[in-house]
Amino acid sequence: MLKHLSATALALSFCFLAAPEAQRQAMPIGKQLIAHRGASGDAPEHTMPAYQLALDHHADFVEPDLAVSKDGQLVCLHDDSLERTTNVEQMFPDRYSRTVQGRDGAKQWLANDFTLQEIKRLDAGSWKSGRFAKAAVPTFDEMVSLVRGKAGIYPELKSPPLYTGRGVDMVKIFADSLKRQKLDTPESLKTTPVIIQSFDEATVRRVARELPTIPRVFLTSRDADVTDARLRELATFASGIAPEKAVIARHPDMVARAHAAGLTVTAWTFRADEKTAYPTVTEEMTQYLYTWGIDALFTNNPDRFPRR
Repeated sequence: MLKHLSATALALSFCFLAAPEAQRQAMPIGKQLIAHRGASGDAPEHTMPAYQLALDHHADFVEPDLAVSKDGQLVCLHDDSLERTTNVEQMFPDRYSRTVQGRDGAKQWLANDFTLQEIKRLDAGSWKSGRFAKAAVPTFDEMVSLVRGKAGIYPELKSPPLYTGRGVDMVKIFADSLKRQKLDTPESLKTTPVIIQSFDEATVRRVARELPTIPRVFLTSRDADVTDARLRELATFASGIAPEKAVIARHPDMVARAHAAGLTVTAWTFRADEKTAYPTVTEEMTQYLYTWGIDALFTNNPDRFPRR
């Protein structure tokens, strides 16, 4: 069971008050702490140490970004490619993509070009600190095994169009995984809540159909997505909206308007190492949670989350 939420907070409330009954989705009550890529401020993102530290810091949800390996396995990885957070360039120097390059023209080693066995050979921890040397890239199944029953799971489907262009149905692989692990049942959602997120609108619309029991959140960094008309449209297929925190700061009234449309509001991303107008990241999070009234936020520093 979740140790750090009250019995009331564990209960599932119905959002989508303005939408038809069939489209309403259960969302957790209370201010929600989502550990962004795990406790990524202190441990290498998307590794088992980062996920465990998030649990130690009492995260309500742990976030795994997801990618798909060459052999169709879900792995926890923020980028589409492996070079930023692993030693893939040293292990497989000639295996970079010949067709895809980074924004600056740099070579990329796409996760989808490597089998799970190959990905598991990589060191995903040394870039952060030598004490995390040889930390591996986890599979989604491994992440679930660690977190299940201790916190919620908040997966992001990264770059679905990239996979579609390669003939890979990322959404089907993900949906099949959730169903196989029985993470989509009303009973499982009481002990291990799951919320799906994506920047890709088509993906959010599709999971609304294919995984109707699971809440889903539309990610955005666009001011155009917080107009009244757009919020009403989003409420026809999403349970919540997750704007970049700067969007909320420019339009703090959008929180009440989103709530009126039946949407929850989640902000991203709060980091202790970022210079902001706030003295501390805790004070910044407090402003968003308790003055502007958002429901949840992503932070690299779950130990600094302000609970009341």
